[in-house]
Amino acid sequence: MKIGLIAMSGVRVRTRELAELGITLPQFVNRGKVIASLPSLGLLTVAALTPDDVEVAYREIADFDPEADLEPFDLVGISSFAAQIYDAYDLADLYREAGVPVVLGGLHVSMLPDEAAEHADSIVLDGAEGVWPQLVDDFRRGQMQRRYRGLRKDVFKEPNYVVPRFDLLEGRPYNRITVQTSRGCPLNCEFCAASIRITSAFQQKPVDKVVAEIRAALEVSDHAFFEFADDNTFINKKWGKELLKAISPLGITWFTETDISVAEDDELLELMAESGCRQVLCGLESPSAVDLDGIDPTHFKRKRADHYMEAIDRVQRSGITMNGCFVLGLDNHTTEIFQHVKDFVDESGLLEVQVTVQTPFPGTPLYARLKKEGRLLRERYWDRCTLFDVNFQPKHMSVEDLEAGMRWLFQEIYNDCEFTKRRRHYMELAKSRI
Repeated sequence: MKIGLIAMSGVRVRTRELAELGITLPQFVNRGKVIASLPSLGLLTVAALTPDDVEVAYREIADFDPEADLEPFDLVGISSFAAQIYDAYDLADLYREAGVPVVLGGLHVSMLPDEAAEHADSIVLDGAEGVWPQLVDDFRRGQMQRRYRGLRKDVFKEPNYVVPRFDLLEGRPYNRITVQTSRGCPLNCEFCAASIRITSAFQQKPVDKVVAEIRAALEVSDHAFFEFADDNTFINKKWGKELLKAISPLGITWFTETDISVAEDDELLELMAESGCRQVLCGLESPSAVDLDGIDPTHFKRKRADHYMEAIDRVQRSGITMNGCFVLGLDNHTTEIFQHVKDFVDESGLLEVQVTVQTPFPGTPLYARLKKEGRLLRERYWDRCTLFDVNFQPKHMSVEDLEAGMRWLFQEIYNDCEFTKRRRHYMELAKSRI
């Protein structure tokens, strides 16, 4: 018996003007390449949950070709981001027409199970932990059910936990390898469409398990750059320090996503730098505190917005670059936001900048609110859930204003001259540490 696990990995901006910008703005294009080149940690976990007597093949499809020959499998499992879900459905339909049963899973499937069930023999909701071995056993007995629901908690506890099948990545060219240290996030930001949507609580992996996974990944790859695939790695500072002390001897370099509060703890920053952290991605969302009203229930970001400049300087002076993330089209944004972001980037000295448009992913509180307010441009727009395509009516500007402002801002910050200027600033900070 052979199971094919297929990750749909291509990300394509749909708005023509933005797609054309990518030709001349390499920093903008590179972000898409980074996303597309990451392995599917979810499917590697599914592979590890598969019984040992079953052969597993891991595949990635960036550019779906409906005319290509289908690789023969006894059972196919497909996972996809929202932006590629239509390709995932098309591939699933082709396999089913060829007589091969299909299982669909992932975040989008969990948020829209009825839609996904139209294209699958079975769907897996939430995590695969707790249900995938049962699904495989049911399939072998000819009794596979239409739906399975995995665990929303205790995913890192025995006997639910497994080490992902990193061996399936051997020989593949990735610019980074992913390891998950936590699932979920206690902040619950309105627009967040990450693992928080398939968990019932914030869950952190025991430190010894994280270390074991990094060692396992290093056995099959000489590329020692890692990404911690978390929503917010260092929201728990005590646990974070234990992790950093444990991974320091491994000699890796790494990147992660976390919140700006890391700047408030000197010991944490020092441990991060010593353990090989090269960059953190922090969701700043907007330069002004008033713009952040309603983003998260605890007002976590709003309370810190007035200190963003100081926090960025503290992080980058520690030897860690920051990728500051901004979301355009928040309800308090007017057309002045584009210049405000540009001015903030110039003044702050951020080395890296990520600018996206607010995106109402299905299953998020943002989607529910905008749908209730009648502000969604279409009922189904999943292929435009790229973080760069506008899918809703902004509150204080037109759709055209938002698109034009975003293009202008990209041209202003994603060019070699501006990046060189930011890099020089960071190098001056680096010299001051010596």
